[in-house]
Amino acid sequence: MYRTVKATSGRQIFQPLHTLRSAEKELLPGFHQFEWQPALKNVSSSWDVGIINGLSGWTASVDDVPADTIARRFRYDVALVSAVKDLEEDIMEGLRERGLDDSTCTSGFTVVVKESCDGMGDVSEKHGSGPAVPEKAVRFSFTIMSINIRAEGEEDAVTIFQEQKPNSELSCRPLCLMFVDESDHETLTAILGPVVAERKAMLESRLILSVGGLLRSFRFFFRGTGYDEKMVREMEGLEASGSTYVCTLCDSTRAEASKNMVLHSITRSHTENLERYEMWRTNPFSESAEELRDRVKGVSAKPFMETQPTLDALHCDIGNATE
Repeated sequence: MYRTVKATSGRQIFQPLHTLRSAEKELLPGFHQFEWQPALKNVSSSWDVGIINGLSGWTASVDDVPADTIARRFRYDVALVSAVKDLEEDIMEGLRERGLDDSTCTSGFTVVVKESCDGMGDVSEKHGSGPAVPEKAVRFSFTIMSINIRAEGEEDAVTIFQEQKPNSELSCRPLCLMFVDESDHETLTAILGPVVAERKAMLESRLILSVGGLLRSFRFFFRGTGYDEKMVREMEGLEASGSTYVCTLCDSTRAEASKNMVLHSITRSHTENLERYEMWRTNPFSESAEELRDRVKGVSAKPFMETQPTLDALHCDIGNATE
């Protein structure tokens, strides 16, 4: 939005309000036409979607707690289209720099997206008379990390865009804002469930979008590497950080970790956590609470978002202590 108001010289240009309004519209998700091939499963085909209720797309089932919360979000695919269109100039420049003929580069683009989600702390009104809402907020956002292209007949992909400041708020795009405590597993599941469903649908499809005057096709890859330890535990259904099971990547207990600080390996996976949750829920061997907990190694809720097993805070600490 800043770019539309300031000239490249940096001088302030006062535009009439309607000009600024139309410029703003272009920057908001829901302005650009696009198509998915094949069409996304369980997602509406309308592209001009604005801000929607955070629970839209959530089908309540009997054992789900109805989420009484306020959440607003963009539809994931519409927001990604807006983000890619925002990088149109960078994409075209990247093609030129690599000596690629942009008229032949219409397919083979891959986009890597980093997802982040974190609590925003206490947002309560100190002395207002607004509606009674939960006093915590959570924000889910994404950043386009890189765009590659594999030209026809070529073995290797060429990077045409790399985000220089991946942790800057300028490259981080909010997707969903919700009034909810990040420890409220049920409500988080209800709100982010539809986001996960949309993301899953996009993995099996290609986006057809006009970039630089030509229709081009993009595939998306998602990396959930922007979560802190607390959120990883929340999303993978693990016990909180005070648990006997200290790690989000392996089944190490505190006692084991204090004895052996080197031999840690990544042993958890999202699928395995799902199986353990089922075991926790059904208790097929009719074990006591302690025995059951030992069997599932601290998985006590249903994991709902696949997280990438990157090094977590605990392993960094273990590594530093070993050093």
